[in-house]
Amino acid sequence: MKIKEALSLAKIQLKEKANEALFILCELLQKDRTWLFLNEDLDFDESEYFELIRRFKEGEPYEYLFKKADFYGLNFHIEKGVLIPRYDSEILLSKILDLVQKEKLKNALEIGFGSGILSIILAKNLKLNIKACDINEKAFKIALKNAKKHEVLIDFILSDFEKLDVKEGEFDLIFSNPPYIKNSYPLDKWVQNEPRNALFGGEKGYEFLEKIILFAYQKRAKFLACEFGYDQKEILSQILEKYNFKAKFFKDENGFDRAFVAKRLYLG
Repeated sequence: MKIKEALSLAKIQLKEKANEALFILCELLQKDRTWLFLNEDLDFDESEYFELIRRFKEGEPYEYLFKKADFYGLNFHIEKGVLIPRYDSEILLSKILDLVQKEKLKNALEIGFGSGILSIILAKNLKLNIKACDINEKAFKIALKNAKKHEVLIDFILSDFEKLDVKEGEFDLIFSNPPYIKNSYPLDKWVQNEPRNALFGGEKGYEFLEKIILFAYQKRAKFLACEFGYDQKEILSQILEKYNFKAKFFKDENGFDRAFVAKRLYLG
């Protein structure tokens, strides 16, 4: 089948997701759009392509199809069973980079590292000792693989953060992109293929965030930085104030409240 014929049929099959047909074909053939346009009459074996289209149509995200994800200009290995990194998280990362450099922080703990992207990028850009924990065994293996690929040393630990042996004042900074979606919130079929425990934070959505804030307070962390849901700024402001944190909130590029950086007012 000719390239243009296969692409046309795939777009019809994907309907409102028609643009993905082009991205999938480019990735499969390892060619860019210009090459496809110039070679649209070229014949190729379309069987593998339409198998990928079928899997995507049934809800398997692009990143799982090709076991890769791009974030902050870097490529990371990703597999089904681990949260897919999203562009929205770059606001949290940028604020942490600024904070660590400004405050000259030395030791950090990430809660819920997923594929390891945040800790890995921080380790590549800063002289920061990082410990990171997650309860997902597959995430643990993938994070180690990504750390090796990007040649950084991070102490990844397979553990619930509340069970970690953490001394008071051990970490200057605790950061997290935790689950913060309400259990009742409807998600499209592509997101539903991602691990639920990395997405849903509880009946209210912010329960996991509240646990992290309490943990940071108990462990006397100087700073806490987290991503959160677009409608959670007000309640998180109250919780942070309760535990003696003064926070600054930041919006993502779509104008939604997306991240906060909080400083503990005193360590007594």
